[in-house]
Amino acid sequence: MEPRIQLRDACFRYDEHEIFNDLNLDLYPGEVLCILGPNGCGKTTLLRCLSGALKLNKGKAQLNGKDIASFDIIELAKKVGFLFQEHATLFPFSALEVVRMGRTPYLGLFGSPSAKDTELAEKALDKVGMLHIKHKPYTQISGGERQLILLARTLAQEPEVILLDEPTSHLDFKNQALSLRTINKLSEHNISMVMTTHNPNHALLFPDTVAMMSGGKFIASGQTMDVVTEDNLRKTYGIEVKLFSVPDPDGKGTFKFCSPWF
Repeated sequence: MEPRIQLRDACFRYDEHEIFNDLNLDLYPGEVLCILGPNGCGKTTLLRCLSGALKLNKGKAQLNGKDIASFDIIELAKKVGFLFQEHATLFPFSALEVVRMGRTPYLGLFGSPSAKDTELAEKALDKVGMLHIKHKPYTQISGGERQLILLARTLAQEPEVILLDEPTSHLDFKNQALSLRTINKLSEHNISMVMTTHNPNHALLFPDTVAMMSGGKFIASGQTMDVVTEDNLRKTYGIEVKLFSVPDPDGKGTFKFCSPWF
């Protein structure tokens, strides 16, 4: 199987300030890749390069074998969705209207959403469990609901890849769990996802792959359970971290979690 996203010898800098260097990764259809690392290590900049918003100074970033920088904006918007950390709107659009905005790449210059676009938006809302609030104003729903609405809007684009920039950073414990559960389910629909997080326990919830990042480089990458080790966590965060394992209640092996060690 060919990788959907491929990064080779990637380097990016602002003027003389290097953000990251010599990054390599492969992302396959239906795979969830967690990029794990502290704030300021270059995770968000890397996502922006994968989204086409920024261009690498060196190396290559490819989508389905084609240089990401060579896609036009509309073509790329049909293939790659980007969910940012924060989103604010001053206008009381309904949740359905916000999700339907994800259909913009498929509309002409003066086009308006069709019945099919509305149907796809409603299906996206249903996938994230938010169909019941489709008529509610976006400005009047909770932070957790907003994040799921924005995820539905990204789904309405019908992308092959979704980039998620610390999608749980402003959510309470319950809404973090709901968002992570929804993201995990979406991988079953052959959507590839790259999710940044500074929380190792979030990465441990996803069994696919992880890249641990610090100082603009990958400390380690590979299968999550092999790569997220106490040694790699110490190298990534510069503190002592202990890993713990408990039996999975469903009898499917063990469940891992970590904690700082004082």
